[in-house]
Parts: sequence; structure tokens; C-alpha cells
Amino acid sequence: MIRIAGATARRSIVGDRLPLARRLGARLSESSASAPKPPAATAAAPAKPAKKSFAGTGNMDGHNVQMLARGPVSWPALGLVAVAAASAVAYYKIERERRLENAMGKIVSTGKPAIGGEWSLVDLDGNLVTNKQFEGKWTLLYFGFARCPDICPSEMVKVGKVMDTLAKEHPELAKNLQPIFVSVDPARDSLKALKEYGKDFHPSYVFLTGSPEQVQLMAKKYRVYVSKADETEDGDYLVDHSIVIYFHDDTGDLADCFTQSMRPSDVVEKIVERMTFVPSF
Repeated sequence: MIRIAGATARRSIVGDRLPLARRLGARLSESSASAPKPPAATAAAPAKPAKKSFAGTGNMDGHNVQMLARGPVSWPALGLVAVAAASAVAYYKIERERRLENAMGKIVSTGKPAIGGEWSLVDLDGNLVTNKQFEGKWTLLYFGFARCPDICPSEMVKVGKVMDTLAKEHPELAKNLQPIFVSVDPARDSLKALKEYGKDFHPSYVFLTGSPEQVQLMAKKYRVYVSKADETEDGDYLVDHSIVIYFHDDTGDLADCFTQSMRPSDVVEKIVERMTFVPSF
């Protein structure tokens, strides 16, 4: 009986323990079921591109920002280019005249210049005139044309001022100095045209012209550049030519050259210096 009772007691204990384990398992299952589930993994959203800032605006979104299109050249840059171009042109003219003056000075100082020579033209009365007729007088020779719009009149007025200054300050020198104008446009500068043209300038001027061959030969001897320019459909044109005043002594030799950049006072000073120079032997 005892063994049987013991066996029965063990079964009773075991039987009591099994339902308890099952109950505990059931509770654990209920608690795990009632616990909040983690959210299900979703597909990764596409990454947004990094936003770019508009330079100088501080606006990351770029809303309401108007970008002004700028060209490759600005007005200040164009202004600088214009100033540089004008400076280059002015420098070129000054440098050309400086070299011409230096060249003339070297020619005169080293011997008889290879500029000038004998020539023959026609005066306003239709008379033949040669270089021989001016021997014994100093001369200021200028090549130009009657229809020149600005440069020729400017140079001829300058010579007139020189003559007036000399007449006032050095009258003896002025009496021995003769200004001469030679037309490089004989096709249009008739005697009548030159007479009208001469009324606007100093009365001491002698105006000369001639056939195209005569004028061309004389211009070549003085190394004067002459060329037609800006010719229009109706045949009108300008004449490009050298801008030099040739100063000859009383023997007809070239004594000096005066360029466009020289002022009347500069020319007067040179003339007085040359005409009053006394060589020492």
C-alpha cells in the first residue's frame, strides 16, 4: 500500500505540475501576442538631391531669384579699349613725327640733304615759276590741296601766325622769308579755285600748281606721300599726303622741317635760330 500510495502521490504531483507548465506557456503566448509589434520595414524612399545655393543670393531654393544674363563685354571694358586705342594712335603719330624730325636733323647736319631739287610749276597768273626764282630768299614750302577739310587750313594758318610773329619781333627776317603752297590735286585745283582758296590765308603766300606730271615729279623729289582716299560714286575724294613744312635757306638747300605737332612759337624759334646762325671757321 505504501508503494502504491507513493506512486499515486508522484503521479499526483506530476499531474499537478503539467497543467501549471501549460498554463505558464499559454500566458507567455498571450503576453507575446499582446505586445506591440515593430513596424514593418518599408521600401527606402529615394534620396533627395542636394540643393544648390545661388551664388550671392543666400537662397537655397532659388525661388523668386532673377538671374541677369551678362554678356562677355561690359561698357567699362569697351571704354578701356577705346581709351587704349586712342592712346595708341596718338603715340604712333607722335613717334612718327619724332623719327622724321630726327632723320631730317641727321640729314641736315651731315651734309646736303637728298630732299628737294629743281622744279617748275605755274603761279596764279599762269606764269611759269621755278625754284631758281626764290634764290636769295628763305622759303616755307607746304604741299596740300584746296578741298582739304581741316589739316591743310590748320597748317597754313600756323604759317600765317609765324609770319605775323616774325614781322612784329624780327621784321628784317620776315621780309626775307617767303611761304609757298603747292597743290597736290592739280585735277581740281585750277588757278581760279586756288585764287578763291588763297583769300582765306596770309597775303604773303605764293600759290602754285601745274600739270599732274609736274606736281608728281616735285612731290617725288621731296618724298611727299600723295594718294586718293574716300572716293565717292560721284567722283569726289580726299587726298592723303605728308604733313610737313619744308624750310629752305637762301641758297635753296633744305635747312629744316617742321611737323604738324610743332606750335607756331616752336617754328619761330627754329627759323630765327637758322636765319641768324653765323658759322665759325
